[in-house]
Amino acid sequence: MIRILPSLLSADFTQLASEIASVEQGGADLLHLDVMDGHFVPNLTFGPPLVESVNKCTALELDCHLMISHPLRYVDAFAKAGADWISFHVEAEDDPGKVIDALERLGVKAGIAINPDTTLYRVKPLLPRLQMVLVMSVFPGFGGQKFIPEVLPRIKELRNLGFTGEIEVDGGIDARTAPLVAEAGATMLVAGSAVFRQQDRSAAIAGLRAAASGVRS
Repeated sequence: MIRILPSLLSADFTQLASEIASVEQGGADLLHLDVMDGHFVPNLTFGPPLVESVNKCTALELDCHLMISHPLRYVDAFAKAGADWISFHVEAEDDPGKVIDALERLGVKAGIAINPDTTLYRVKPLLPRLQMVLVMSVFPGFGGQKFIPEVLPRIKELRNLGFTGEIEVDGGIDARTAPLVAEAGATMLVAGSAVFRQQDRSAAIAGLRAAASGVRS
């Protein structure tokens, strides 16, 4: 089943509650939150207090993508703030096995993110412990980037490695690229501009779902 995750990074933060309500009512499956620390990536976004505020105004599950150094230091805070899914980068400094240990202890669905130029074999030993792998289809740090088509074989390779969990794709997802990643095996599609920059959020989400689901019919 294809699930659509609007990325809060593209929302109007001056109208955050109404922005969240518009995608929740428009059929979003989860809400994606991009957490950047200004160190692991050059941009800086938000931390646990905003996640907690978002959690108070939506019934949607929150998918927190930690683009941060030393994620082990912060997973407790994000879990307590209301994150239902937490993904962290295999390229971050901490031992990924220990981060997964912490996520399991916290009862959070564990995901690992991988950059476009990182070999999948860095995550292969971890796959049996993960609920999700986040395949970056842009280099992390900024919204609105163009989709990198060379990542498509990586999605297929994950399935060939025996991974049966969720494969999430983040970066440049729109009605043109959604069917490409779905056909490759992705099940969770993060969309920022393709949702929040459209006036009719319901139509935008439905259009993405239809485009992606068409390859599965």
